[in-house]
Amino acid sequence: MFSISTAPLRVVATLSALFAAGPALASMCHTFVEGIPGVRYAQLGPVATAPAASVRIDYLSHSTYRITTPEGVVIATDFYGYDGGVMPDIVTMNHAHETHFTDFPDPAIDHVLRGWNPLGDGPASHNLEVADVIVRNVTTDIRGWGEREVDGNSIFVFEVAGLCIGHLGHLHHTLTDLHHAQIGRLDIVMAPVDGTYTLNVQDMIGLMKRFKARVVLPMHAFGPSSLRMFIDGMDDVFAIRQLEERGLDIALDTLPSDPTVILTANQYWRGSFD
Repeated sequence: MFSISTAPLRVVATLSALFAAGPALASMCHTFVEGIPGVRYAQLGPVATAPAASVRIDYLSHSTYRITTPEGVVIATDFYGYDGGVMPDIVTMNHAHETHFTDFPDPAIDHVLRGWNPLGDGPASHNLEVADVIVRNVTTDIRGWGEREVDGNSIFVFEVAGLCIGHLGHLHHTLTDLHHAQIGRLDIVMAPVDGTYTLNVQDMIGLMKRFKARVVLPMHAFGPSSLRMFIDGMDDVFAIRQLEERGLDIALDTLPSDPTVILTANQYWRGSFD
């Protein structure tokens, strides 16, 4: 719920668009939106004290993370056919490049969510509930060699176990206030950090600082130099943590107290950031 005081007309229009086009399913991630003038947090009641269930997140390669929910739903992001040996129940895809989608997903995959609309008659729109997870999308544009492709990419948001997890896909441009309102709160962000094909490194750093997510998981790094540049721009606000394994188990009550960039053992950088 939002509470608004002396909101400018621009913000009223933004919120009207959000609720008109928002998901039919209730979204826990829309209870708080920061950085939009005139919008503030509305206290919704006491916070549950029971231990939160953990979500498993494994980095597979490129822009593909595997998310496993507490009830065992397996999700692969920007899926291009590689599932790491575990058949996913849900895959999300974007089509900026062939390493972010496949035209031939395994028929055994129950839910294939494309971040673009193959019919071309409007943006892709997903709001899927499977067991303990809700998956929804917010579209952005793709800059091509010719005309800009409107709504060609999707930011997918996974709402599970009290966590709001966002995968930025092949993000090419900065986000508007409306995008932020549609996305809502993010606790964990999977961000492309190549700085060339996707959003440039400085703008990506600015976006991460605006999201204020507790965990940033880099992806789409073309080598240690772009990852190093991203880390160097983040370490004034974010702690940097290098894992010894390919993934992590994380819950709402185990999010780091300080915003943290987490690198898995199979990513390009192997050094210490202590």
